[in-house]
Amino acid sequence: MGKGNRLTIYILLSMVLGFLLGLMIFNTTTPEFRAQFSKNIKLLSTIFIRLVQMIIAPLVFSTLVVGIAKLGDLKAVGRVGGKAILWFVTASLASLLLGMLLVNYFKPGQYIDLSQSDTAGLSDLMSKQQGFSLQNFIEHVIPRSLFEAMANNEILQLVVFSIFFGVAAASMGDFAKPVIKALDVASHIILKVVGYVMNFAPIGVFGALAAVVAVNGTRIFSFYIIYFLYFLLGIALLWILLLGVGYLILGSRMKTLLQRISGPLLIAFSTTSSEAVFPKLTEELERFGCRDRIVAFILPLGYSFNLDGSMMYMTFASLAIAQAYGIDLPLATQLTMLLVLMLTSKGIAGVPRASLVVVLATCAMFNIPPEGVALILPIDHFCDMFRTATNVVGNALATSVVSKWEGELES
Repeated sequence: MGKGNRLTIYILLSMVLGFLLGLMIFNTTTPEFRAQFSKNIKLLSTIFIRLVQMIIAPLVFSTLVVGIAKLGDLKAVGRVGGKAILWFVTASLASLLLGMLLVNYFKPGQYIDLSQSDTAGLSDLMSKQQGFSLQNFIEHVIPRSLFEAMANNEILQLVVFSIFFGVAAASMGDFAKPVIKALDVASHIILKVVGYVMNFAPIGVFGALAAVVAVNGTRIFSFYIIYFLYFLLGIALLWILLLGVGYLILGSRMKTLLQRISGPLLIAFSTTSSEAVFPKLTEELERFGCRDRIVAFILPLGYSFNLDGSMMYMTFASLAIAQAYGIDLPLATQLTMLLVLMLTSKGIAGVPRASLVVVLATCAMFNIPPEGVALILPIDHFCDMFRTATNVVGNALATSVVSKWEGELES
């Protein structure tokens, strides 16, 4: 049995055990004991959350700098890079907006009431919320110190510094290659750490689920069912949008493209890792008719800058968690969140459950309890299967469309 399958089984087992323990506490103890038990068992999910927070800053910095450096001289990249960025930005905004619209319309987070478990904490949280003024936004964007931004996990400030660093490194050519190589190695080491941290996921699931069920009983599971079904609706709508645009540009060849990438799609769906299909996807796109130099340029960038399924999920999850905690985010704040996600999501790619890292950082920035990420973790593996497959479709489409625009798509 593969490591990924074992982790899935462990998470499912932790869900069952956490539910049974929480239900036993809910049915056999007093409200006071339930509250104290929930507070103590929640420490297990806190351990997992803090382990994830530990890797946010180095992961964003190293992966984003390396991704930007691969662009090379922006002038030399020319129109191919410009067309790719145009597709990436448009698809990303469409995915983010779709997630925001679905959550605001269906309100999946309203089916769970967490205020009963921590009324004082929720009141304190609401009192600390601030409107996003221009000054407040600028302070969140512009870093005063790289090390301060890293220490406080100011994700957007890290993105700003990484962009400057990456562009400067790319402009220096061969002289900066040793630094980029070192950061590339560092990013792979950090990604390995991500794998280690995910081994603690079952512990976090057990603690989070036991804590919530102990206080709320079986009402919690109405949230998971509705949450997952609305997420699948969002994925279906996103596929219709992507494939529809692809058909307008590629015409009848759209069917051939789907046939070519069906194998990589199945692998990505079952492993929840788009990186696992990168070599095979490259081969199939070249067989489809895309020129190898276009594939070699667009596809790696797409893995860093074009994660349509993940981006839809990020707004969906972040806003659903806010709804679960009874936090009302004004439209202006939600649009600000979209812009933040538009930038922060570019720093993490190809890692199973990487979306959770971004959601966690975004929740912290917008004063949404980060523990909410542990609440959606039990269902996240199943969501990850669909969003990973969607990421593969989006990148295959981006590569094929740019090839078409460049007149280098063989029939």
